Formats: sequence, structure tokens, C-alpha cells
Amino acid sequence: MTTDKSTAAESAQAATGAVGSDDYALSRVPRDKRLGFWTMLLQWLAQSGSISQFTLGATIGVGMTFGDAFLAFTLGAVILEVVIFAIGLAGMREGLATPLLTRWAGFGRNGSALVSLVISVSLVGWFGVQNTIFGDSVSALVGGPSWLWCTAAGVGITVLVIFGFKYMAVFAKIVTPLFFAMVAWSVTDALSDHSFSELIHSPAPGESIPLAVAATAIAGGFMTGAIVSPEMTRYNRKGSHVFLQSASSMILSEYIVGLTGVLLGHLVGSGQVSQIVLSTSGVFGVLVVLMSTAKINDWNLYGSSLGVVNFFQVVFGKRVHRGAVTIVLGIAGTLLSAVGMMTHFTDFLSVLGVAIPPVGGIIVAEYWVVRRMRAPLDATRDAETLPATSPTWVPMSLVIWAVAFCVGKFYDGGIPALNSLLTAFVLYCVLGLAGWIKTYGTTALDDSTEPAPAATGTATVGAP
Repeated sequence: MTTDKSTAAESAQAATGAVGSDDYALSRVPRDKRLGFWTMLLQWLAQSGSISQFTLGATIGVGMTFGDAFLAFTLGAVILEVVIFAIGLAGMREGLATPLLTRWAGFGRNGSALVSLVISVSLVGWFGVQNTIFGDSVSALVGGPSWLWCTAAGVGITVLVIFGFKYMAVFAKIVTPLFFAMVAWSVTDALSDHSFSELIHSPAPGESIPLAVAATAIAGGFMTGAIVSPEMTRYNRKGSHVFLQSASSMILSEYIVGLTGVLLGHLVGSGQVSQIVLSTSGVFGVLVVLMSTAKINDWNLYGSSLGVVNFFQVVFGKRVHRGAVTIVLGIAGTLLSAVGMMTHFTDFLSVLGVAIPPVGGIIVAEYWVVRRMRAPLDATRDAETLPATSPTWVPMSLVIWAVAFCVGKFYDGGIPALNSLLTAFVLYCVLGLAGWIKTYGTTALDDSTEPAPAATGTATVGAP
């Protein structure tokens, strides 16, 4: 029975006739296509393998003692892990990425298109920004024009993402062990002539950084990644795997990489510590660092492609192949990074970074607390199919989204990304359980413009 379902799903993907893998962009990932624990663990750990995390740790270390930095990283890690697990577990259970999941988790069909657009623009924008940083770094290290390296990196990542999750997982298996082995060697060499105890107990060498500011940098920096974690967890087999793998990634990223960065910051008195890793590892080390950067950036392009596929189906009634979408997005992001345009959009992308966390708050509130829109998902989960219909509009969710964004953007206290997420979560829970959130209309899954028979009147979310 499962084989028949998988064959049908693969045939549906092949029917679009485009290069690469569609990666179940508009369907559930079948159970027999889920990946094992160790394969998925390496995908998670690959997200921790970045020189930028060392730099973040060093920057925090310049303004904090090791003990205070430990508290900051603990706060950031706990916040991120709670968000990742709550949203990622939903993605694992349903086998759905964030854009498609939102059709039955708070936003309805048309609202999911807006979610998809915001996520796609944000992720492809950061793909271009990271590609620019990549090109500039290689140019400074080995010479040659930055635009050439931007082009080479962008093309390489695009080709990888075209062929989908399976090949991205293979790349992670190669890069992740190499990166951490090389970093362990470089850092050990750098710290070998200094007292570990003295570095831990030394005062902050620079201007003091408040705990809230440090926690904001740690948790806020990866909050968008946490919201789109279903893009990865839909390939998990068990909920326990989601927790163990994401927690392992948090431990490695925050406690090992981040706190090592703190020690390096105390050592050199500056956040500019990347040269410590690069200077002791030679050409091979530089290559590994660049490959690990590419491994992180491929998720920006991958997540963006999934969002665009959902957007096109909702808005234009057209099913486009994820591989073809990846080509277009990859070319656009690569060209803009090569000509130096992407760095001008970082402020705009930061605004989108505050707009995405409320999506996570609404998903968690609807899926785990209110639980009125998810009934069709429950009914079709065992069959590994999608519900025949979805709500068309959930206007109050859009209002909550807007209010939560304003809180995150304009309220100065706390962590902006967390403020917006919690605001959305609390408002949706309260209004949903009170029966004040209503769905309007029902749309057939095949994108029929005619409403389904059940579309008369309105349905109340949270009412008995």
C-alpha cells in the first residue's frame, strides 16, 4: 500500500516535466521516504557549522564575562529549541513544509500565499546577502574579483538545491565532519599557549553588553530558521528524532561553537576572530569553511523555492516545479549578489525577520492549543494524502499577524523576534478559544475557483 502511494507521489512530481526534484512541495512526504536519524542529525549539525557563530560568540565575549555569556547562550538556546520543537514536530507529523502547513494551521489557503511570499522574499534575500559575504571573503583570502566568486558560489548552490533534499543531505555528510574537525584543530592550536581557566575567569575586555541585548542577538538571529524548521523535519521519522537532533544542534551551535567564540573574544579582545581559524588551517581549511558556508546558505534557497511553489498554486492556480523555481531564484539571487545589490536590502530583510516569527506563533497556537482547523489533517494523515479542501480566508489571523509585527518592531524591550512570536501566540489562543476567529469560505485542493459545497456561511475556530 505504501509503495503504491509513493509511486503515485513520484509520478505526480515527474508529471511537471522539470529538471531536478520537486521534493513533495505540494504534498506530504511519504513515510517510506523519510530519512534515518544519523542522516537528519548531520543536516541539523550542518546548520551549526559556521564561522559567523564564532564571530557572534567573540563579539558577545568582548562585552561579557564567560559566566554571563553562558547565561545569554542558555537563554537563546532554550527559546530557539522550544520554538523549533513546537513547529518542527507539527511538520514531522504532517510531512508538510511551513507554507503548505499554514493552510490548515491558522491562515487558510489565501493567507498561506501571503506567508509564502514573505518567507520566500526573506530567504532568497538572505541567500543573496550570504552569497555576497561569501564572494567578498574568498576575494580577500585568495584574490580575484568578488563578483566571480559570488557567481561561482551561487551557481554551485543552485545546482545542489535543484536536485533537492537527498543531495543536500549527502553534501552535509561530507562537509559537517570536516568543518568541525578542522575548527577543533585550529581553536586548540590557538588556545594551547594560554590558560583555559584564566580565559574563563577574565573580565570582559570591552564595553559591557546587557544580557537582554546578547540574548536578542542569539535568539533573534536564527528565529526565521526556527519558523521554517518543518522544511527539514517533514523528512523525520519520529518526534523524538526532531527533539534530539534540534537539541544537539543547539548544544553544538550555542554551547560549543558560541562559547568557544567567547573564549577567543577574551583572547584577542575583538570579535574579529575568523582569522584565527583560517590562519592555522591553510588552503584546505579555507575550502572547508567556504563549503560549510555554502551548506548553510543552501537552506535559504531551498526554503524560498518551497514558498514560491505554494504561492503560485494559490494565486495563479498553477503548479510549478520546485526545481524550475530554484533555477529562477538562484539566478536572481546570484546576479544581485554579484553586482553588489543585495547589501542594500539588509534593512528590509531585517524588517521581514520580525514579520516571520508571528507566523510561528499562530501555527503553534492553532495546531497545538486551539486545534480546530487541523481536523482535516488528522483525518488524512494515515492515508498520507492532503485534505480535499482548506479554509479560504482567516481574516483575524492576518490582524493578529499585523499586531504582533508592530509589537516586535516598535516595542523596545526584550527580544523583538520573541516579542512578536509570543504576542501572536497569546492573541490567537485567547481569541481562538473564545470563538472569535472565524474561517470564511472553503477552497478545493485542486484550486477550483468555485467554492466547495461546505463553503456556505462561516466557520468558527475554537467554538464547539
